[in-house]
Amino acid sequence: MPVYDFAHHRRTEEVRIVNPQRIILVEGILIFTDARLRDLFDVRIFVETDDDVRLIRRLQRDIRDRGRTIESVINQWMQTVRPMHLEFVEPSKRYAHVIIPEGGLNEVAMEMVIARIEALRGQTA
Repeated sequence: MPVYDFAHHRRTEEVRIVNPQRIILVEGILIFTDARLRDLFDVRIFVETDDDVRLIRRLQRDIRDRGRTIESVINQWMQTVRPMHLEFVEPSKRYAHVIIPEGGLNEVAMEMVIARIEALRGQTA
C-alpha cells in the first residue's frame, strides 16, 4: 500500500505491506468509482457527511496538521475538492450497499456495521 505525503501532495517511496486476511477494511473517497474494485467487496459502505462539516474538518486539519493557510484551503476546496466530489465521489454512492449519514456519530448504523463484521469473522471459525 503506498504511503501518501499530504504536506507535499504526493506519494512517498515508503510502502506498507498488507497481508491477506479474511476481512480487510478498505477506505478511500474514490474506491467505488472502479468496477473491478467494487466487485471484490462483500460489503460497500458510503459514509455521507454534509459539505459544511467536511469543509470545517478540512480547514481544521490542514491548518493544524499541514501548515496551510485558510485562503489556500478554501481555494483548493473551491477549485478542486468540491468540483471533484460532485463529479466523482457523490455519484459513486449509488454503488454502496449501505449509506451511513453522519458517519461514526450514527450509533445505530455503526452497530449494524459491527454486527456484519462480527458475522463475517464468525464465518472463518
